[in-house]
Amino acid sequence: MGDETMAGTATMERPVDAKAAPVDQDVLIVGAGISGIGMAVHLQMNCPDRSFTLVERREQLGGTWDLFRYPGIRSDSDMHTLGFIFEPWKHEKSIADGPAILDYLNRIVDERHIRERIRFDRKVVGADWDSSAARWTVTMEDGKGATTTTTARWLYLGSGYYDYDEPFDAQFAGREDFQGQIIHPQFWPKDLDYKDKKIVVIGSGATAVTIVPSMKEAAHVTMLQRTPTWYFIRPAKDGFANFLRKFLPEKLAYRITRFKNVRLQDIAFRRARERPEKVKEFLTKKLKASLGDHYDAEAFTPPYNPWEQRLCLVPDADFFEAMKAGRASVVTDHIERFDATGIQLKSGKHLDADIIITATGLKLAVAGKIPVRVDGAPVHWNEHFYYKACMFSNVPNFSAVFGYLNASWTLRADIVSEYVCRVLNHMRDTGTTVATPALADPSSLQEENVFDFSSGYIQRSLHIMPKSTATLPWRLSQHYVQDRIDMRTGAIADGVLTFTNARAKVAAAPAELEAAE
Repeated sequence: MGDETMAGTATMERPVDAKAAPVDQDVLIVGAGISGIGMAVHLQMNCPDRSFTLVERREQLGGTWDLFRYPGIRSDSDMHTLGFIFEPWKHEKSIADGPAILDYLNRIVDERHIRERIRFDRKVVGADWDSSAARWTVTMEDGKGATTTTTARWLYLGSGYYDYDEPFDAQFAGREDFQGQIIHPQFWPKDLDYKDKKIVVIGSGATAVTIVPSMKEAAHVTMLQRTPTWYFIRPAKDGFANFLRKFLPEKLAYRITRFKNVRLQDIAFRRARERPEKVKEFLTKKLKASLGDHYDAEAFTPPYNPWEQRLCLVPDADFFEAMKAGRASVVTDHIERFDATGIQLKSGKHLDADIIITATGLKLAVAGKIPVRVDGAPVHWNEHFYYKACMFSNVPNFSAVFGYLNASWTLRADIVSEYVCRVLNHMRDTGTTVATPALADPSSLQEENVFDFSSGYIQRSLHIMPKSTATLPWRLSQHYVQDRIDMRTGAIADGVLTFTNARAKVAAAPAELEAAE
């Protein structure tokens, strides 16, 4: 009461406990891709008393795996870690193509009766938290522009981390002069005819390295790179996993393989950070063995250390096999401009092309670009700190998934889903309806850039990303093994995550009357 008296105004408001308003569902999940489907299953398993709905802006589930349709689309992580912890990956190939991943997701939603909970063609265009009602009101828009609203106690964003509407597309001079087709992989045209055509793919990341060997009917495919990338060759089939499946129950074989692959990923990443020269030697030796006489140090020696950007996976060395077969080649140069027949390079060379594919990267987006407001105040994500890698300072009943940069996306999605279920169950057990990572003094925290990756898509987006510190809980960690322990066993009521109820606002008594009390 002393603080209120010191304020000395009769117009200030005092929050008191109030009854939470009813909601259409307890949890609203935005996105029916890997993150959203995973959360739905975890809710079924861990919070059977909670109702939930998924809303998906597209007409099909799958997220990334439904959006991207370019030739050869595949995982860049093994499916024993990109798959869910609760659902074994049963295909022979552990580096799977897009259709196989979609089959996996569709089987999960059908077998677990989740499909009937998905509302397709619902793009979320606004989310408003009302503390007096302890609920979110979410505004959605369908393909015809009609808007609807729904309410939820908890908002869970499984909408990924990049912009579905607008990729990063470098503005090369002379684009309007090119007489052929210019395509970005994010918007691959249906039934593109590239037979006997000369193709130039701009970029050297996972997308480019997937497309190049897959366009087998092209006359020739040239990968034009400004900067080389570190490649890691591995078999598309996991022999160890397939061996175990012959003798062990499916779930046990999957669990053992998953454990093995998690450990190997962790060891490889740490080795690259601690002894980069040794890892460079190892990767280069593998490249030379695969390419033989086709190895070119200029084309395959990046100016950065391994795992300063994601390693680019090349299953069965298919990219290098295409080079040895004469179907593909790599050119390292800078673009001067496009012209009528191809690309003029700064070195003076010219690349003839019928089709140019700009595999120049993604554009990141925070919270699916959804305008989020708390009691009417817009949330600017770059002013908030991550909490436990999935919630945000002073934003109640809200969580989102941002996968690992150095491991499979689903590893984070699984542990975040488990953690949010723990929070929801704690709220049930304590009779509370609001969970908020409370941060009174942000200046007391020392910021640290955990995105210590030199990848262009990361560096271009640092200014929009939430803040992170060097220590938990205000951190987006890149250490899955430690995160899993903390998220599963750490105290929910840790003194930071506060649990309250709806807060009605009523007019306070005049200050002089309070003082007289």
